Amino acid sequence: MALHLNSFFGFPVILLYHWMGTTLSLNLEDPNVCSHWESYSVTVQESYPHPFDQIYYTSCTDILNWFKCTRHRISYRTAYRHGEKTMYRRKSQCCPGFYESREMCVPHCADKCVHGRCIAPNTCQCEPGWGGPNCSSACDSDHWGPHCSSRCQCKNGALCNPITGACHCASGFKGWRCEERCDQGTYGNDCHQKCQCQNGATCDHVTGECRCPPGYTGAFCEDLCPPGKHGPQCEERCPCQNGGVCHHVTGECACPPGWMGMVCGQPCPEGRYGKNCSQECQCHNGGTCDSVTGQCHCSPGYTGECQDECPVGTYGVQCAETCKCMNGGKCYHISGACLCEPGYTGEHCETRLCPEGIYGLKCDKKCPCHMPNTWSCHPMSGECSCKPGWSGLYCNETCSPGFYGESCQQICSCQNGADCDSVTGKCTCAPGFKGAACGTPCLLGTYGVNCSSVCNCKNEAICSPVDGSCACKAGWHGVDCSINCPSGTWGLGCNLTCQCLNGGACNALDGTCTCAPGWRGEKCELPCQDGTYGMDCAERCDCSHADGCHPTTGYCRCLPGWSGIHCDSVCAEGQWGPNCSLSCYCKNGASCSPDDGICECAPGYRGTTCQRICSPGFYGHRCSQTCPQCVHSSGPCHHITGLCDCLPGFTGALCNEVCPSGRFGKNCIGICTCTNNGTCNPIDRSCQCYPGWIGSDCSQ
Repeated sequence: MALHLNSFFGFPVILLYHWMGTTLSLNLEDPNVCSHWESYSVTVQESYPHPFDQIYYTSCTDILNWFKCTRHRISYRTAYRHGEKTMYRRKSQCCPGFYESREMCVPHCADKCVHGRCIAPNTCQCEPGWGGPNCSSACDSDHWGPHCSSRCQCKNGALCNPITGACHCASGFKGWRCEERCDQGTYGNDCHQKCQCQNGATCDHVTGECRCPPGYTGAFCEDLCPPGKHGPQCEERCPCQNGGVCHHVTGECACPPGWMGMVCGQPCPEGRYGKNCSQECQCHNGGTCDSVTGQCHCSPGYTGECQDECPVGTYGVQCAETCKCMNGGKCYHISGACLCEPGYTGEHCETRLCPEGIYGLKCDKKCPCHMPNTWSCHPMSGECSCKPGWSGLYCNETCSPGFYGESCQQICSCQNGADCDSVTGKCTCAPGFKGAACGTPCLLGTYGVNCSSVCNCKNEAICSPVDGSCACKAGWHGVDCSINCPSGTWGLGCNLTCQCLNGGACNALDGTCTCAPGWRGEKCELPCQDGTYGMDCAERCDCSHADGCHPTTGYCRCLPGWSGIHCDSVCAEGQWGPNCSLSCYCKNGASCSPDDGICECAPGYRGTTCQRICSPGFYGHRCSQTCPQCVHSSGPCHHITGLCDCLPGFTGALCNEVCPSGRFGKNCIGICTCTNNGTCNPIDRSCQCYPGWIGSDCSQ
């Protein structure tokens, strides 16, 4: 910055100085900003008049100096010099205990506030839950908030949040100050757990442990007291006797049938039975009652509730004895004594009063019975008693079909047309069946009477269990089904005609066709699709360059220009056409197309057989390229390469360059022999000698 001061000796004084760095960014209204005046020096550059000796000339009488005389005088000119100047300025800075941060004065704490912030010099404001000069001490369990200044209100061992003062309840308690127990049915942390107790048990609000009511046990009070125990915690012993069951809660005895009393120690009184002896016995005729079941124990000759006499033919205790009375004698149900029919006598009525074959009151009549079929003739009435299998007044008639035995009263159980023996009821089975009642068919593979014969049918044919005849499966015939259906027939009895075409084979069972190689379709009427061949057309043609393959053999039909088993070999050089059987006629190194035999001429040739070179002025592949403008050439460019054919003495792509010095002739391959600086003619090698020399090579 430049300052213009008052003129010194009439000359202006210019002061140049640099301001010292000052802090101008602080807010002067900030109470934490202090300011004061300070002095500082600046370097100035000032101008001043500098005296010097000025020489000038005046007219004078000095003839020697052409009337010019030298004179001196003091003059002044402006000069510059450096000096220092003291100046004053107001300086702002942070007050003591504060420091500048981001254009603000912030307080400084010597000890870092660990869990808080510095709000004044060496003064920390702590976060809730922390205290101490530097906020590094956590609140104790009874205090919370900033500087741990608030007292906790939590009860029942709850933890106090050191930041908010909120109570974290111990297990089993709830409420703002954890002053309440968990509600009935809940327990644990925050009372979130559901009690699992059953049967009216209470749940510990802290642990969830179940306190069982009397009569129950188990972790969840889910079980009744074990047998023989009852009451609180199932600790009391049951007093019940004779199999009585104790109530799990009260211990009261539930007696089994036949017992009564407080501890089930008294049997039922006579005439009573059942649970608590509450049932009345129903036994008659002197029978006694079972105190447990109420079942009657009858006097001899009775059964059931002792009201019914023993069934006919039995007597005694439980009617277990069998009567031995004969000839129609009746048995006494109590003692078994026999009451004989008229005409009989003896302990068991076994003795006839009349001799055998005689009957009547005076034993004077002859029995009319057919004796071989008769057991006896009644001594009083002469009635015939037939042997089993016989019937009629005189026992001279056999049993009707379906009946047998005593008096032909029993029904035969024979099945499937079997004959029944009229005496024993034994069955004589028809062919194809067996068993006591002839209800079982012959096992598979057997037939005939009693299933005693073995079937001889082949190929899973079904054998008749009656006569062993074979019912052939489809595709077979013959007596034992051992003969295949004749060619061209199929099915049951080989009565159906095959429909297979093109040499297909017919399945004798279901008539389905198995096609010959190369054919397909339900009746083998379709050839294999393109690209397939063989049995069921399942094989894939393996041909590379072919018009498909033979549907039967799979032999590839090669396209023109290809040969080999898979048609993957190009025709040999000089051959073309189907299977490479034709010879090429191309000339001058031309190649022959294996497909159609057309000649592909080598560069520089043309024509059907490539027998002609390119027309003048053209060269290369198909003679399609134009020759360059050859200058010193024997003609147009070469028909193959397109290179110019330079005349002797010339070279270059266009033959427009003379052979380099020292070379001559065709393609400049000759070496000149001129000596002594003689100049060589590039065309014919003749030397043009330097003055003073002669000779063909200028060597003389």
